[in-house]
Amino acid sequence: MLASIKSLALLALAATVAQAAVVTYDWDITYVNANPDGLKERRVIGVNNNYPVPAIHVTLNDTLVINVVNKIDEPVTLHAHGLFQTGNAQFDGPSMVTQCPIPPGANFTYTIPIEQHGTYWIHGHHHGHYVDGLRAPLIIHNINETYKYDEEHTIALADWYHKEHEEMKQWYLSIFNPSGAEPVPESGLINHMQDAKFNFVPGKVYRLRIINMSALAMFHFYIDGHEIEIIEIDGIDVERTKVESFPITAAQRYSVLVTAKSDATQNYVLHADMDPEMFDIIPDELQLNITGTIVYSENAPLAPEQTSTWEEFDDATLVPVVPEATQTPDRIFTLDAVFSVLDDYSNKATFNDITYVQPKVPTLYTALTTGNLSTNPEVYGKYTHPMIIKHNEWIEIIINNDDPGNHPFHIHGHVFQIVGRSEGKYDGNGPYPGYFNTTNPARRDTVLVPSEQNVAIRFQANNPGVWLFHCHIEWHLQAGLATTIIEAPELMPSILKINPDHIEHCKALGIPYSGNAAGNEGLDLTGENVGPNPLPGKFTGKGIVALVFTIIAAILGLATVIWYAREDDALIAADIAKAKAKSTDEEH
Repeated sequence: MLASIKSLALLALAATVAQAAVVTYDWDITYVNANPDGLKERRVIGVNNNYPVPAIHVTLNDTLVINVVNKIDEPVTLHAHGLFQTGNAQFDGPSMVTQCPIPPGANFTYTIPIEQHGTYWIHGHHHGHYVDGLRAPLIIHNINETYKYDEEHTIALADWYHKEHEEMKQWYLSIFNPSGAEPVPESGLINHMQDAKFNFVPGKVYRLRIINMSALAMFHFYIDGHEIEIIEIDGIDVERTKVESFPITAAQRYSVLVTAKSDATQNYVLHADMDPEMFDIIPDELQLNITGTIVYSENAPLAPEQTSTWEEFDDATLVPVVPEATQTPDRIFTLDAVFSVLDDYSNKATFNDITYVQPKVPTLYTALTTGNLSTNPEVYGKYTHPMIIKHNEWIEIIINNDDPGNHPFHIHGHVFQIVGRSEGKYDGNGPYPGYFNTTNPARRDTVLVPSEQNVAIRFQANNPGVWLFHCHIEWHLQAGLATTIIEAPELMPSILKINPDHIEHCKALGIPYSGNAAGNEGLDLTGENVGPNPLPGKFTGKGIVALVFTIIAAILGLATVIWYAREDDALIAADIAKAKAKSTDEEH
């Protein structure tokens, strides 16, 4: 009997190995002209002279290889969003965190062992390139899916801008935007277009993989005339949960099951409504109700469209299929997220009064080249906001959102448990006031923290590497709302091996690739990249706006006085001229 069991196990292992494959994509990063919303053609970043970037499909246990050639005129990187990259942090992708970016004209290969399944995406992680189009679904199929279905569709939601990211960023971070209002998109897109169509066959069960690839927008998803059941969040299979609608914020992913109608007599509207609360202002021309069509028959009429049916929804109540109990945390970090005017007069984001600034040396390289100092947070520089954690510790992070806006926070290299959520600010002292599930909390890699609320998350530090933790609203990342997790630095040299191409890219761009955050030895941080700091006292965005408009009003008032004074001078001069002319006439 034992021999028989061993034989079956070996056969199963052999079948799994046989199914594994090396899946290779050759990507030339190129500029393309595109007009996805039909309103304005502009330059975008595509792949192989095509836009949109095609989806990547792999299967659990495969190895994904992406051969990148950078054919645009600035450096690039790629980040496979949501992938653990266990023992592979050097391929995680965020610029100056785990690598020097790929210079123009250079090539680089990302090699990623696939250890998860579910719905993910891949995007540029340098200078906001994904806002300009460098983003695509990354679908990882399970060998044996938890839920059965007949077919699937991927639904990529995104906001769309008519100006390039860099131009908008310069305005957003300037002193001329003292309130910190984010650029509002011109459009919302479904699968990079208006009125995307999804074919349904009566009676079939469909898996819809929904990805929010936005820079800012949050969507509310629902389908007229159909029930939807959530079965996955951010790569984690969950127990089937029926909902009428649900919100999906930037960087999150959901899978839902939808059973098609029994006949093909009508087609139905698929809704992805942009949430107006994410925008400081709503231009009159901005269409918030983004729609696609479920097509049963090209000749069938459209069923009457339903009005918005947004319902209350708490993703922390979703139950993972594979249970994972939480543990008492070994360490607790509290992060207070605030936007304020700093001493360079720009509106920046801070965690605990620190705005993230990229170091001169990629943080991973600092961890790998500073020896015993790698466990000292000073070596990484103040403005990377380093959090040093030990191997296999349980870590709790309490995020207090002290900002009037909502923030989706994303962790690299892990999923976290959502263990607490409540109104107001929580300082970590005393019993937690909100939801607290210890037996099998919901797990995901991106969580929304609404305005003036807090969320507590937990994860086990079982993946040595350097991992970014940041707001996934791209404007807020550019404003500095990020920290760096330095996980088990003493173990990294024996686990992580830097590809020689990484170093060649650093050399080509003149970026140092060893030493501390300043590129120096030891704790000499002379010349490090530094950020602006908080102004003394409290100076809120509203306060600075009031001050700016007061100054503007004063300038306009002064200009008006000068204008009127000049007009009075002109009138006096005209009267004098008339008097002289009259006197001359009388003499004659």
